[in-house]
Amino acid sequence: MKKLLLLALLAALSLAANAAKTPPKLLLVVVVDQFRYDYLTRFGPEYKGGLARLLNEGADFTNANYEHFPTVTAIGHSTVLTGATPSVSGIVGNEWYDRETKKNVTSVSDDNTKLLGAPGDRRGSSPHELLVSTVADEIKLANGGRTRTIGISAKDRAAILPVGRMADGAFWFDSGSGNFVSSTFYYKTFPDWAAHFNDSRAADRWLGKQWTAANDPTKVLRKLDAAPGKGYYDNLERTPFHDELIEAFAEAAIDAEQLGRHDGTDVMSVSFSATDRIGHQVGPNAEEMHSLALWTDQTIGRLIKYAEEKAGAGNLVVAFTADHGVAPLPEYLHERNMPGGRIPETTVLGALQSALVQRYGEGKWVVGYSGPAPYLNLDLIHEKKLSYEEVQDFAADVLRSVAHIFRVYTRQQLMFGSLLNDMVDRRVRAGFNAERSSDIFVVSDPYWLFEMSGTSHGTPWTYDTHVPLIIMGPGLKAGHYNREVAINDLAPTLATYLNVQTPSGSSGHVLLEALER
Repeated sequence: MKKLLLLALLAALSLAANAAKTPPKLLLVVVVDQFRYDYLTRFGPEYKGGLARLLNEGADFTNANYEHFPTVTAIGHSTVLTGATPSVSGIVGNEWYDRETKKNVTSVSDDNTKLLGAPGDRRGSSPHELLVSTVADEIKLANGGRTRTIGISAKDRAAILPVGRMADGAFWFDSGSGNFVSSTFYYKTFPDWAAHFNDSRAADRWLGKQWTAANDPTKVLRKLDAAPGKGYYDNLERTPFHDELIEAFAEAAIDAEQLGRHDGTDVMSVSFSATDRIGHQVGPNAEEMHSLALWTDQTIGRLIKYAEEKAGAGNLVVAFTADHGVAPLPEYLHERNMPGGRIPETTVLGALQSALVQRYGEGKWVVGYSGPAPYLNLDLIHEKKLSYEEVQDFAADVLRSVAHIFRVYTRQQLMFGSLLNDMVDRRVRAGFNAERSSDIFVVSDPYWLFEMSGTSHGTPWTYDTHVPLIIMGPGLKAGHYNREVAINDLAPTLATYLNVQTPSGSSGHVLLEALER
């Protein structure tokens, strides 16, 4: 007992000593959308840029997983700097059905905002659906708002959710105009520096260009249109050139916002999306992913170098991770005697609607979805004087009868704890928010997809949950740490390191190995 108390005391003293040091001037969070952990091991010997530096100089947690379901972009990005699971953060998917407004909403859609930076009168986006604080929010709360926080990505949700509700700005790419955009949640008018970047037509730099394979420059992976327009910009997002554009915009933001030069720790979150755009089409084993990973290594290297130059030596801390992984293509697996296949989402949900009509009569029994998870029509159930629990249980049984469905969970099960305690159940439970989640959760067998082409993610299986987690900076102990940790652990670790309050919804633990003794 005395030994345990002594160890606890030493750990507390170590944390206090670490936190007492002057925090760096800039926290740079780099997220690569759909970057599986094994992209570090498979291609690691070829890295010579930012990923190589992170692996050599950072604290690399080799068994970091997301502990929620579904594993999608919005939830992953909301977890990185909150440490919260969807059950607490309120971000239960990329989109979900809002029972109050009776319509589907996205994780960042906000009817009270307008889009800035692109032509037309369009709705903007904001973090108003996020119910908890981020590390960036806690920094601002601690210093009275003296520091700056900026989020950047190709996707609105990936720009907005990591930096939280107190961010000074978030910017994402609009493929209709080729511009970076923001919303009136952050600005009354679009910032001059960002407008100047758009006016330079930086996105048109790759008109007519070809992306070729890393090991075979004669092999063309994608050829871009020679004229600007939505077709060109959509295809640009499916090349590593778009990540270069994101990096260039991040450099402009560092300069304009004077990041790394305020009294305290500024925060910049940059999320690169090309890996996800391409990965959905070709899968993790394609030549495109190998070539893209090597390009990503160089792009991240440039960003880290630029941020370090601006913040000053010893004043930059970098956190690197991904928002989720991805499954191999079922066809690729079949060739190697592995399980897997495709279950059309329309077939699953169509079977549910038909069965409900056959048993209870005509009506629109499903009013909304979050992925393959249905929201039942509560008004219709009430109108027909049916028991909600009975309809829910019947619907779940219908879905359980579909081939290659691993488990089906009802709202009642998740609310009242009628679960096993294995990995899958724990992750599904962590993804359930009583106010926002669907009535039924559906988990497919490993390697079985609801999409009829390409590949996807969203499951609790490790190919979707296992992602990189590396932190690098002054006072952090480099090394490779193999114990099981959660991405939720990043937020409390950074909060401790930066000497601020742990974010309000965090369920993670401090990664003691990374903090110098």
